[in-house]
Amino acid sequence: MKLPGQKEFLHMASKEVTITVRLIRSFEHRNFKPVVYHGVNLDQTVKEFIVFLKQDVPLRTSLPPPFRNYKYDKLKIIHQAHKSKTNELVMNLEDDDRLLLKEDSTLKAAGIANETEIAFFCEEDYKNYKANPLSSW
Repeated sequence: MKLPGQKEFLHMASKEVTITVRLIRSFEHRNFKPVVYHGVNLDQTVKEFIVFLKQDVPLRTSLPPPFRNYKYDKLKIIHQAHKSKTNELVMNLEDDDRLLLKEDSTLKAAGIANETEIAFFCEEDYKNYKANPLSSW
């Protein structure tokens, strides 16, 4: 039985989703904070979402200043709902070609769906950490 307005709700639900953004301050020290965003429009581009995050994160007083004032510039999918999770403590270092989000793509085309968890980090830090991941041991 279809409820009144059900079609509209399902259509809206597919466009606006809840995602968790993991702000990664340091790969080496495993320093990160998750921030949950509700009502994210999947039709916006990755670049538009990065601009939004760069404006929003510094305003979040619940985050310590080192997280609010960091030079984040890259997004990567960490986990998608109903799929297997990685054992990596901060973020999977594999599959960059598939999981790093391209700025000209829409969030939907990049594979973002409801309850996806993505990392927001500094690309330079990531490359340095990937080149020498055991430097923290």
